[in-house]
Amino acid sequence: MRLAKAAVLAFALSTTALTGLAAAPAVAAEIAVPPIAYKERTLANGMKVYWSRDAATPNVTVQVWYGVGSKDDPNGRSGFAHLFEHMMFKATRDMPSETLDRLTEDVGGFNNASTYDDFTNYYEVVPAAHLERLLWAESQRLGALVVDEAIFKSERDVVKEELRQRILAQPYGRLFGLYIPQNSYTTHPYKRPGIGSIEELDAATIDDVRAFHATYYRPDNAALIVVGNFDETQFNAWVDKYLAPIKTPSTPLPRVTAVEPARTGPKTVTTYGPNVPLPAVVTTWLGPKASDKDAAATAVLNTILSGGKSSRLYNTLVYDKQVAVEAFSGADLPAQPGLIYAGAIVAGGKTIAENEALLKAEVARIRDTPVTAAELDEAKTELIAAAVRDRETIDNRAFALGYAVMTEGDAAKANSAVAELSAVTAADVQAAARKYMRDDRGVTIRYLPESERPKGEAAVTTPTPVVPSVKFAGEIVTLRPEGQRQAPPPVGQAVNPILPSPSETTLPNGLKVVVAKSSALPLVAAQLTVKAGASSDPEGKAGTASLMADLLTEGTATRSAQDIAAQSEALGANLSAGSGWESSSLSLSVVKSNLTPAMTIFSDLARNPAFKDEEIERIRSQSLDGLKVSYQQPGSLAGFVTAPVLYAGTPMGHVAGGTPASLPRIARADLAALHQGAWRPDNAVLVLTGDITPDEGFALARTAFGDWKASTGKPLTAPAVNPAAAPRQVIIDLPGTGQAAVVLAKTAIARKDPSYYAGIVTNSVLGGGYSARLNQEIRIKRGLSYGANSGLSPRLTTGGFSASAQTKNESAGEVVGLIRAELTRLAAQPAAPEELTARKSVLIGGYGRSLGTAGGLAGILGDLSFNGIDLSEIQRYTAKVEAVTPADVQAFARTSLDPAKASVVIVGDRSQMGDSVVQALPQAEVIPVNQLNLDSASLKGK
Repeated sequence: MRLAKAAVLAFALSTTALTGLAAAPAVAAEIAVPPIAYKERTLANGMKVYWSRDAATPNVTVQVWYGVGSKDDPNGRSGFAHLFEHMMFKATRDMPSETLDRLTEDVGGFNNASTYDDFTNYYEVVPAAHLERLLWAESQRLGALVVDEAIFKSERDVVKEELRQRILAQPYGRLFGLYIPQNSYTTHPYKRPGIGSIEELDAATIDDVRAFHATYYRPDNAALIVVGNFDETQFNAWVDKYLAPIKTPSTPLPRVTAVEPARTGPKTVTTYGPNVPLPAVVTTWLGPKASDKDAAATAVLNTILSGGKSSRLYNTLVYDKQVAVEAFSGADLPAQPGLIYAGAIVAGGKTIAENEALLKAEVARIRDTPVTAAELDEAKTELIAAAVRDRETIDNRAFALGYAVMTEGDAAKANSAVAELSAVTAADVQAAARKYMRDDRGVTIRYLPESERPKGEAAVTTPTPVVPSVKFAGEIVTLRPEGQRQAPPPVGQAVNPILPSPSETTLPNGLKVVVAKSSALPLVAAQLTVKAGASSDPEGKAGTASLMADLLTEGTATRSAQDIAAQSEALGANLSAGSGWESSSLSLSVVKSNLTPAMTIFSDLARNPAFKDEEIERIRSQSLDGLKVSYQQPGSLAGFVTAPVLYAGTPMGHVAGGTPASLPRIARADLAALHQGAWRPDNAVLVLTGDITPDEGFALARTAFGDWKASTGKPLTAPAVNPAAAPRQVIIDLPGTGQAAVVLAKTAIARKDPSYYAGIVTNSVLGGGYSARLNQEIRIKRGLSYGANSGLSPRLTTGGFSASAQTKNESAGEVVGLIRAELTRLAAQPAAPEELTARKSVLIGGYGRSLGTAGGLAGILGDLSFNGIDLSEIQRYTAKVEAVTPADVQAFARTSLDPAKASVVIVGDRSQMGDSVVQALPQAEVIPVNQLNLDSASLKGK
């Protein structure tokens, strides 16, 4: 899913906007990126081994990277590499299916995998005491995987649901997942979508799958990467014991030798999709590969084009001309020559032609005229600061090593890449643009709603290749009988985590300041939270707090929106501004050397927003265009509907981000009043974490906020919420969508409720992870969804609970029944002790990993402070989770999660749902999406 991942931004039109922050005349300090210290060796069977020890963490990451990706899919079997990624989590000779989850998730870790064009990587993070068990498990997956018919069919069904969710149910899924690769390449297998097609997946047989595994999953095509807290000598002994004995086949390893021919002229393609709310246009060019000498210059070029709000495409298309709601570019540089692309999502009332012309002009400008010194320095600073952030976790460090190995053939590139970026000149950027981004070498892809297809024009379909299946004659591994299986190795000695010790003070103006040093990595996170959010929106003006938060980064009394973007991005700093139901916040991530000037702007944004009329109208317009997209996404629309259903008649009975009717009603005076009432020092908490001591943090807070004065009167705080609405059953009919979103939701507990810990453990059992009950029943056993989960959101007075999944439209009724059944079972029968232990470990492990990052720790401390809970709660979290009993879980499910008291919302194509949804929801109100009114408690009418 190469381009789909790169272009997720192509509709990140949420209430949170990323920017940077900096001081007006400040010059960014040079950023030092700590190198990844690692060692390496190659086993006799050809497996490469890399390891890096970090004594500061209680965890370890184990990753195995295989040199097989979607470009290696057999002809007529697109999606095979990705399908096999799923199958590698199933059975081996000595491990029944889902054992890997028992070895990771159940002990407080996690596992996952991803498929790229050139490789597939499998990664786990676990407490360090479990390293040997994971090495044994990886040896099982490599050398003794079970590939049988049942597993194959089950995972194929799950992949189909993933395809529907990521490609068919997303308004721009077809564009980025299908049309761009298919139209950008003519010869190289990079043209095939990594997720495959339903037709080609259906054509595959078990022999095809076994042959694929035997061909590519072998030691000489694998790299083991381990980073964390372990004894190096013992680690290497375990590698020799478990992985070195696996034999490498004598057959040669096939490699893709196809070469994409140079383009001979420009080309324009018009494509269509259902439920496309705003047209889009993308131009692609053939680019370099990751190891080419101009790869670094291409990365800098891409950042100058679209890296943040001071980038050229944003400034021209989104800010100045306002013809696009989103402008983007990408430098996709895989192991073989890849793509450069630039594009836009067209703003409402604007045209593709306007966007094409401006995109073409910006490409010509970067090609014909050297970039400025300021642009060059800013782009390099952004990229180098991002490299510092990527050093924060052990799994990101391991990923950097693996990516360098697979795309450039050398792990050392993970460290030398920073120097290569630093060395890029303006001439290098211009040379790369001239070499690759010629007008006569571009392929332009226009993406329009299906309704605009000319009458009589047939849809262009790519015929599915008819390819006979292979006959597999190799060894077929089966799961041994239970009494004959090799047991996993024992758990080693635990490494106890060192928890941060926060310090706090209150400034004379009432600002509460919390500081916790949590890392030696030169990175600091700051979060300023005020005690009012969307529940404080004025009556009839849903989205006021959200719009106000968005505007915090769009100009102050002394800085314009463009000033803020240019100054912040020059420091390589990231800032997010957003609002929740009961609070709003600014959050900063910056390298420590640039912290002081960054905090100057941080303070200015919080205290002095200008709310200029032209900026209000611009952000309002972008928000309205964002709603057009969200209204075509089943999951997003289901989330919008849930709040009016659950909280009708209360301050939370509206859509937090606003609606097409409410956003135009919000006046500048509303924004200013909300800011004046809520954004004041005696209503806020400032949290500083990362590489900063309490003395440094308190001094910085006094400098940045010590002279901040509270306005007269009482501060604006979140109101009490006491809903009394009866449960409802609602189906929003969204014709043509590829999937249905199913949500069961109800009100829930306050954060200070005595049953809080019982509640989060109960939710973990039900839907808090891959191995939780909902995912077990809906995905693992039945293949009905790519993922099913639940969430508990305690708040000041009344929280919320939801259980959800996306599934094919035909299965919506069945999924409703499965969710209800699991809620009923949770209340009727106590959870088994071993299940409860595992689900507690998930919570404790996830909490610990959040404490291990500056941003995660800032979020936890800010939440505790906002809710009036002593900060020492982070020291007691584990014990309180461990104290929850099966009876506590059963009682919480019975009293707080009764499915009979829950509302059900489904968003999908009603015509495809059949009779099962009627049986599941006999009282359902069916509301066509074009008649939906989210400003009305009835959800109907205009």
